[in-house]
Amino acid sequence: MDKFRVLKGLSPIILLSSLVMSCSFDYGNTSGSDKNLPDITMDNVEYVRMRSLEPQARLQAERVERYEERGIMELHNFSFEQFGNHGEDVNAYGRAGSASFEIDSGNIRMDDGVRIDVESEDIAIETTWLEWKDKARTLTGGSEEEVHVYQENGTAFSGVGFQANARTRSWSFTDTVSGTYINDDDDDDAVEAVDAEETVAEKEEEKE
Repeated sequence: MDKFRVLKGLSPIILLSSLVMSCSFDYGNTSGSDKNLPDITMDNVEYVRMRSLEPQARLQAERVERYEERGIMELHNFSFEQFGNHGEDVNAYGRAGSASFEIDSGNIRMDDGVRIDVESEDIAIETTWLEWKDKARTLTGGSEEEVHVYQENGTAFSGVGFQANARTRSWSFTDTVSGTYINDDDDDDAVEAVDAEETVAEKEEEKE
């Protein structure tokens, strides 16, 4: 019980990566500049991604700083929304106090309080920080940081060692997990309290 299907719950992170990459500009020659000082700073940034004249997503940040030599962009107090139904509905949104984006790799570390809600998949993730690896398409939390996962039906898990894979559309905890899983079934509604610490230990025994 330490791994659960998350369906398309990671798509907003992939979209966030493409949004930030779409904000890249050529700022000219920055040779000789202090790599610890931003080459450009933008305040109160709002970026809307359009497709066929319909909004796909919106990114907002109180401040964006771009460091050419270090190859990163720093975002402060940012949020993002993903639209559905021809741009009329918001089906996913998220926020973080700060984020560091690697321009070449597309990797993102979201920090200082992270919350991601995916309305279309009925899942919410909340924690101190999360890291997205763009090439591997994985989202991970700290080895000692607690991550909370919620659903509207009452399903709620908390644990450490959070890992999610956008390719397999699954997420899991590797250690110290507890929570309640509610199985919505038209024929047999079941409420199941799960101690995931026991199932992790059982899986380790099975491997031996």
